[in-house]
Amino acid sequence: MVDEADFAAWQKKVEETNISSTTLLATDYLNHFNEIVMLLEMVPDMPDMIEDCKEWAPKSYQDHFRDSAFSDKELAIEAYDHVPARFRRPFEETIEHMNAIVFRANEQLDALIAEGNEDLLRETASTVSLSLQRFMDVASGIIHGSAKTMSQDEIDAALAL
Repeated sequence: MVDEADFAAWQKKVEETNISSTTLLATDYLNHFNEIVMLLEMVPDMPDMIEDCKEWAPKSYQDHFRDSAFSDKELAIEAYDHVPARFRRPFEETIEHMNAIVFRANEQLDALIAEGNEDLLRETASTVSLSLQRFMDVASGIIHGSAKTMSQDEIDAALAL
């Protein structure tokens, strides 16, 4: 549990950086998901890209920054331990949903490629891309301090690819 004095001190530490002083989170983490969205969108035109999609793996927030060239990466890694639960919990839940979508999408797209069903492959890749984008929008909102998340019905619909 992060206490308010600790949180306030960290908010000051991240001022003038690309880390949100509202939440202590950075949108750069979403680049990890932008990568898989771009790969998934290429699959209908280049089915062999599914292999790159299957190589993509979930990466924790802190691991993403350890491996990144983000200018404030050390600060982002350290600040994450001080993100209040009111932001961290919905952020991590959103990321879990996105990871699940990618995993399921890779299985579905791989099966559609094997079947040779190009129309459904294109439709599924598009649906997955849109679904991931919706979750990235939610994650971005959380990073910037929004309490708006998706309803359980919206989450269920997005996960039922």
